[in-house]
Amino acid sequence: MSRTVAVIGGGYGGTAVAKALESEADVILIDPRDAFVNAAASLRALTRPGWAGNMFFPYKTLLTRGEVIRDRAVSVDPSGVTLASGEHVTADYVVLATGSSYAYPAKPSSDSIGEALDDLRRTHEELLQANEVLILGAGPVGLELAGEIKEVWPEKHVTIADPAEELLPGFTPEVVHDLRGQLDALGVEVRLGTGLAAPPSTEAGRAGAFTATTTDGDEITADIWFRAYGTSTNSDYLADGKLTIRTPQGRVPVTEFLNVKEHDHVYAVGDITDVAEAKMAGYAMQHAEVVVKNITAQLNGEQPTATYQPPPFPMILLPLGTSGGVGQLPSPDGPTAAPAAMVAEYKGADLFTGRFTEQFGPTA
Repeated sequence: MSRTVAVIGGGYGGTAVAKALESEADVILIDPRDAFVNAAASLRALTRPGWAGNMFFPYKTLLTRGEVIRDRAVSVDPSGVTLASGEHVTADYVVLATGSSYAYPAKPSSDSIGEALDDLRRTHEELLQANEVLILGAGPVGLELAGEIKEVWPEKHVTIADPAEELLPGFTPEVVHDLRGQLDALGVEVRLGTGLAAPPSTEAGRAGAFTATTTDGDEITADIWFRAYGTSTNSDYLADGKLTIRTPQGRVPVTEFLNVKEHDHVYAVGDITDVAEAKMAGYAMQHAEVVVKNITAQLNGEQPTATYQPPPFPMILLPLGTSGGVGQLPSPDGPTAAPAAMVAEYKGADLFTGRFTEQFGPTA
């Protein structure tokens, strides 16, 4: 009996599914990159290029029994996956785990380790020259980038601008107050309710003095800027409708079992799902646990029973460098604030490098 599972996408959710199922089935992991990218570490890799190698984990060390195909999916139908090479991978189960794209440097733009490292080193040299840094976007990415910059170069002036009126909307006042206090202590200037009337005159990530006019008529002068907003779902390979119809955001409708609706042998995890929650790595890995349980049950001739429910409130671990940051975690009494020391211990100190070294093996 055939027991083939094709996993499209080697990100947080996809690698977890592939690793967990390779002892149960014939796993095929499909991804155009040569390595898993721990995107949580990308901003530190920008400010500390000697550390950048810690964010890449070659797929060749992930699976001992499964197969990795370095190619891009261009279509999925109920029988399997069609690749850019023209090959059709027939599978009994398919897992969609292609995630989303985000502006560099939060996520590398290259599919190879070498080119991605070159990009980070080049941008590091540009940042090194700048005294005034502008970050557009006050979400978690923009805030983490500010924290990493200030830890390495406390003398640089960092401004974060965002049209939103609130910092971390939906989080408890205690968390927001703590975040504001830490940003003030670092000397990070946060300008909310402020966008730019036009993009800066220089390319993002390139050193060069500029003055930008805000939507309320003020001016911001800086030597370099970074974009820290805007995400797009990686689901173009579903555009032909052979498997499902995507939402207007490019996401895939799923059931509580994380099946793609109307397909009991096709699953989705992570950012590509239409689950109503923030698109974060931690949720993708929780999705993976549910999918692994359900596919394992099906492989054993049983009915899948594992379900996923999004959390009733947002959760986050948001480091500001190696020792600062804020968090919001679940407790029996609802959301609770995590102190900076806890954020550092769980995430900030190594940005999950240890977890993925255990999963993939050492990077060296």
